[in-house]
Amino acid sequence: MPTAAKTIEADIRKLREEVLRHEELYYVHDRPEISDVEYDALVERLRALEEEHPEFRTPDSPTLRVGGRPAEGFAEYVHRRPVLSLDNSYNIEDLRAFDERCRRLADGRSFEYVAELKIDGLSLSVHYENGVFARGVTRGDGRVGEDVTQNVRTIRSVPLRLKGAAEGEAEVEVRGEAYLPRKAFERINAEREEADEAKFANPRNAAAGTIRQLDPKVVARRRLDLFAYDVLRGERKPFATHWEALEWLDSAGFTVNPRRAKCSDIEEVIEFCNEMEAKRDGLEYEIDGVVVKVNSTALQDEFGATAKSPRWAIAYKYPARQATTQVESIVVQVGRTGALTPVANLTPVQLAGTVVSRATLHNVDEIRRLRIKIGDWVNIEKSGEIIPKVLSVVKSRRTGEEKTYHFPKRCPECKGLISRPEGEVVSRCVAADCPAQLKARLLHFASRRAMRVEGLGDALAEQFVQKKMVRDVADLYALKLEELAGLERMAEKSASNLLAQIEASKGRDLPQLVYGLGIRHVGERTAALLARHFRSLERLAAATVEEMDDIHEIGLTVAESVRDWFDDEGNVNLCGRLREFGVRTELASGASGATDEAFAGKQFVLTGRLEALTRDEARAAIEARGGRVTSTVSKKTDYVVAGEEAGSKLDKARALGLKIIDEEGLRALLG
Repeated sequence: MPTAAKTIEADIRKLREEVLRHEELYYVHDRPEISDVEYDALVERLRALEEEHPEFRTPDSPTLRVGGRPAEGFAEYVHRRPVLSLDNSYNIEDLRAFDERCRRLADGRSFEYVAELKIDGLSLSVHYENGVFARGVTRGDGRVGEDVTQNVRTIRSVPLRLKGAAEGEAEVEVRGEAYLPRKAFERINAEREEADEAKFANPRNAAAGTIRQLDPKVVARRRLDLFAYDVLRGERKPFATHWEALEWLDSAGFTVNPRRAKCSDIEEVIEFCNEMEAKRDGLEYEIDGVVVKVNSTALQDEFGATAKSPRWAIAYKYPARQATTQVESIVVQVGRTGALTPVANLTPVQLAGTVVSRATLHNVDEIRRLRIKIGDWVNIEKSGEIIPKVLSVVKSRRTGEEKTYHFPKRCPECKGLISRPEGEVVSRCVAADCPAQLKARLLHFASRRAMRVEGLGDALAEQFVQKKMVRDVADLYALKLEELAGLERMAEKSASNLLAQIEASKGRDLPQLVYGLGIRHVGERTAALLARHFRSLERLAAATVEEMDDIHEIGLTVAESVRDWFDDEGNVNLCGRLREFGVRTELASGASGATDEAFAGKQFVLTGRLEALTRDEARAAIEARGGRVTSTVSKKTDYVVAGEEAGSKLDKARALGLKIIDEEGLRALLG
């Protein structure tokens, strides 16, 4: 080979290795060293060289991940060792019964379990020949799957060459679960909605639909991911324990879920299952349970399998997050800003461990998109929200007796006019005396992160409005013991306690008061910024749009909204009455209006349980010094404050190499 050709081949090989290294850092270890722009430039340079010299392109080149020509269909592939499904268990008693069967089969021999998260995706088998990616196959019916090699090649957490693989190494089969991360799922659904296409019901359906796309370029854009969970050489398991197999997969370049545990007995398994269920909503991917396996592969072979399931493994399933039920009626709720939110009343159904009878429909546009009718059967989902959402309508179950729903033209609470400003999706009641808005404003003002009036709940606020005891939040401070004691389910002791809470709320600091006023577009963070900058309600009320717009993080929309609120005569009177009742309207003397250099512009994430501070106190202290508290760990995070029982956020912070401090470290920073 001429010297020039050897030089080009060496350049391509070096560039290919560099791109593959950055792919592993980003997609497997979540520890990128270069920006996306720099990575894309490397790939483009490699692609250009390979197009000029195709003879030097190898099967493990990362340029092949973008997808080739669309397929005409998928060929069948017979699995050399069947991909068995797992028996399911839905309660702790089932797990203990599984343990008893395993101990009976072990006949007195001791053994361990391995517990792993059950990823809500689809099973894939990834084959390697001589250490190089050769084939990707779906599970299918467990015996015969579909060859989706070109699609699997686009998954960047699937290595194109096994690390440490020797030349001539026997065929290796890696089994794993392909899935869509939550953020990718949300992005795809947003794109489909914009294109007027039906949204996917959940990440699992989206992943399954993606892997069977005939065009690999579509698959590449959607960014599937994969967790590996088993390895075969030929038809045999090459390691003495399942735990060793997981460690080998990690060393070979696969992503292995770090949330796994080696358990000495079933009680430790149960503890792991309960711990993961509590952390379920904080994960970046969907899970629907835990897979429990006997660790010893010799015992696995000895225990064997039934026609469809291994006797040495079981899936512990968490309560369902999705369900199908019927819409009995649709009502509209009115919020404190007059926002009208349609809610579907449902035939009660068990979902995620609770009985659900309502689901949000968000707004009138969502009703039109779903084409939902009263009487429809619908799929609903609960994914950490207080109230579930309607995902889709089961149109195949329509009988013709369903009734079309018409969004109201007047407020359902006060019959006031409804307005929907141009460019907004929310319709609002514009009536100043709407009782539903007053009730919502009272509850917001009394909420934990605002003025914290414990004991002022939904039923009590309803009575205050119905009996015309309050006209605005300032009237709370004029309430008397005798009138409170006469309310339904309100004894004299309860009335005294409530009055004590109302009195104590007068001492809450200015950020909480500004937030509690319920000004549109002013959340906790914005309220704290405004309070720190102007230091009193009077100075804030006199501020111009330009003065507020000049504050870092305060935009024109917020500034105009605040100015509009203080330009209303009724709101000016409200602030005056709050001041007369003794409510603090100036920033507490210990709170600095200037930013602290250690905190200015810094992003903090709080995770785990703090001992000396509540989450709200820690957040307020950080924000009072110019810092910002976010809920998501990312490369932009400056500090992760880890308390007791910190979970996935701490794991991600370590993987990203972020600054991690404990509660004592935070208190030292705060001084």
